[in-house]
Amino acid sequence: MTGGTGVAGGTGIAATGTAFLLAAAPAGRGRAMDATSVLPALAAVPPGVLTGTSTATVVELADPLDPQTVLTRLRAAAASPGPLVLCLAGQLHLDRRQQLPHLALARTTPATLRYTALPWHWLAGELAARAPGTTTVVADFAADAAVWERLATTPDLLHLGPGPTLYGRVTPAPRRGEPMAPDYLRSWAELWRSGARLPHATLHAESAAHAASTAPESFLLAPAPAPAPAAEQDPHPAILAAAMAGRHGEAAAVAAAWESEALRRHGPRSAEAVHWTEVRADLARLAGEPARSCELWLTAAEARLALRQRTDDPDVEGAVDRAHHQWEQIGDRARARALGPLLVSLRQRVPGRQPGALAALTRRMAD
Repeated sequence: MTGGTGVAGGTGIAATGTAFLLAAAPAGRGRAMDATSVLPALAAVPPGVLTGTSTATVVELADPLDPQTVLTRLRAAAASPGPLVLCLAGQLHLDRRQQLPHLALARTTPATLRYTALPWHWLAGELAARAPGTTTVVADFAADAAVWERLATTPDLLHLGPGPTLYGRVTPAPRRGEPMAPDYLRSWAELWRSGARLPHATLHAESAAHAASTAPESFLLAPAPAPAPAAEQDPHPAILAAAMAGRHGEAAAVAAAWESEALRRHGPRSAEAVHWTEVRADLARLAGEPARSCELWLTAAEARLALRQRTDDPDVEGAVDRAHHQWEQIGDRARARALGPLLVSLRQRVPGRQPGALAALTRRMAD
């Protein structure tokens, strides 16, 4: 836990800013993200660059143990009148009793979550009194299964109110193996260190595209984009151009951002959200990821059926046909076996217009 002051040249802004760096994750087997690994990269950025001011104070918390300690330091930082930038890395868990997200700390376990983790609404409460436009939060989180599921149905689960501006990436926590890295937040640090004074929205887009190569499944957090002129509203040509040029991570990140916006505006049970799931499915195909493409087409087909589209609707049949085709391209037999029953279940409801498709699938499953 350290504090410091630095001066960044060239900003010309007289106000003193505050950078609040918090990286935390449970110790032991509960650690799904190596959160503190990003702190050296952030510490290497001149403090004034972090906040966009001529002088700045840095508060750094690495694997704190007690949520009350974090709250005290956060409250002091939030009381400063100048610009405040919070960089957060760690794990989100859902309190099953109150259904509220919490940021895990070093001593957090599933049984002690309510007493050893930082409630997300504490963060929102401390930032609520700050003047609009003075607070930016940049977050890189791994989410447990309950939080990940809630994000699909409640896209504003992590909303901080009208004042703070939130940019971030949330990914599903890995079930086993090595903890994931906070690549999204590390990319922000590297871009800051490069000397480029980019808008936060650009830093978010660049970092999301970079991080998509290591964690393609993610939920992006960002302010709603400003309405664009009619001629600029269609993002599909740019997404396709990026994919055809081999920039698959960039294409996937942009499509995921549009899907997040569709979820925010229209909800998960909407034609708009389903459309962007299908775009991501096709991008996975172009990236040579048939298992991921199959999984997304299955999701899209189920979503269309949930919207009460008929089983012989061309869009429903098309989604199942594409899922079937991508399933046949999967080289990993274990992954194919895992997706096979889902595809069979859909084929039974949506036989499609190719005679014998279900029978062929059943035979292939038996091989």
